[in-house]
Amino acid sequence: MNKLEKLRKLIFKILLVFIIACSFCELVTAQEIPGLQLMGHRFFTLSTVVRVRQVEVSRDSAYGPDESSVHSPAEARIFRETVANAWPGARITWAFSWLALKDNRPNYRELKKLVVSYHKKYGDEITFIPGAYFANMYNTREQVSRDLHDGLKMVSQMVGNNYRPLAVIAGFLSSDNLRYLAEKEGIHVCQGNIWSQYSVDNGDGEGSISYPYYPSLEHFCKPAQGKKDFIDCVNLDGWTVDFVNAIYPGAKFINGKRCGSRQGVGPIETVIRLGTEQGIKEMLSCTSAHFDTGFALNGFAWVTCIWELSLVEARKIYGYDGRNGMEGLQIWLREMHKRWPDAKCITHGEFGMIWRNHFKNNDSINYRFIQRGSGICGSDSNLEVNWYMNKDFRLALMRNLKDDSPQKVIDFTRYDLKAKEPDDPKPGQHVRNWSLMNRLNQKGIRPQDKPVDIRKLTSEEQAMIYKRYPELFIRKHDFEKDR
Repeated sequence: MNKLEKLRKLIFKILLVFIIACSFCELVTAQEIPGLQLMGHRFFTLSTVVRVRQVEVSRDSAYGPDESSVHSPAEARIFRETVANAWPGARITWAFSWLALKDNRPNYRELKKLVVSYHKKYGDEITFIPGAYFANMYNTREQVSRDLHDGLKMVSQMVGNNYRPLAVIAGFLSSDNLRYLAEKEGIHVCQGNIWSQYSVDNGDGEGSISYPYYPSLEHFCKPAQGKKDFIDCVNLDGWTVDFVNAIYPGAKFINGKRCGSRQGVGPIETVIRLGTEQGIKEMLSCTSAHFDTGFALNGFAWVTCIWELSLVEARKIYGYDGRNGMEGLQIWLREMHKRWPDAKCITHGEFGMIWRNHFKNNDSINYRFIQRGSGICGSDSNLEVNWYMNKDFRLALMRNLKDDSPQKVIDFTRYDLKAKEPDDPKPGQHVRNWSLMNRLNQKGIRPQDKPVDIRKLTSEEQAMIYKRYPELFIRKHDFEKDR
């Protein structure tokens, strides 16, 4: 054998080892993070949505602005490099809609190739979003399951090497479809609820708890009550919102500014509408409520955000200033990384699986949050909201810091009561409201939704709350009396 032949064989062996190693790495990036525990850590999840039209009703029906002109490698590169520069080592989630996966125009072909390269380079997750947030509002459950199956299959084909995401981004997803994901697709994490959303966009889904939980077979907003009610798919919120601002349904106009009820860390309600300075102040205030106060109360903390790729150049379509958005994203990420250097920016699937490894059911879930208004837009600096969230109920109390008035219950949603999701929409129908509201709801839209003293609740309701939080029934003057 001559030297040239030996060299060729050596090169072939090296290439073979390299290909096998790359394939192994490809599979590893879609697995859980070994050794990383939930408790004692701060987590941040960021995803972006790649679509063609603003609302993709079905496989072949969509409406709203055509966003295809702002979905190209240029926008994806701006977005991903902004994240990489502001938070080195961050891993994010890319969610492709049905139409984006099927689109074979050059800009979409190149965009998909680029995102696959980001998966290899950064460990980003690539997944499917059915219906662009509102799949069940327009489609039957059976159709949504078919879309999930075929959409996930297209994602696997796009990435190659037997890739399979750990999570799905869905906006809202019914309990039947969450069960399908877990039992038929083997996916156990889904961004399947949008906390506090009411009278916003094309669907309502108010009534869940804001941190992860296993959903009930009865309703996606309801935590599973036991083994017979259990869906093994961790349900994640879409955007971390300001608890004070969230008491409003829809939008509240203050001094001529539209203060959306979803104001928190989302870009539209903050840096795009309010400008970079005010927007960043709100985003950091909301982040601190979790990474500082929430971390101390719960032993771990989580902030999450979806930043549609179309917002990079939003001014071309929607009139928003996309430059504010990218500038705001960079400042926010850098400041987060600086203030909380231990925080982990990981994919939705990775975070959900870490949570799932710690919590085997909903029995020990007991989330506490305290947030004072930031003074930005609808987040009144005179107000403070305390949230208590567990398997049995969610409870919110609000007080006015200015006059030091007693706390009043503004939300008491019971999860021990029967719940039912709407029926499937008929062809051409839009079933908008999928909210879970019973005893008392923070939005104040029903006659019964009036703030009330906790001692004015029924004896049964007080007993439920007392069992978990007896300290709520000790008044301020009781402390003064004891001293």
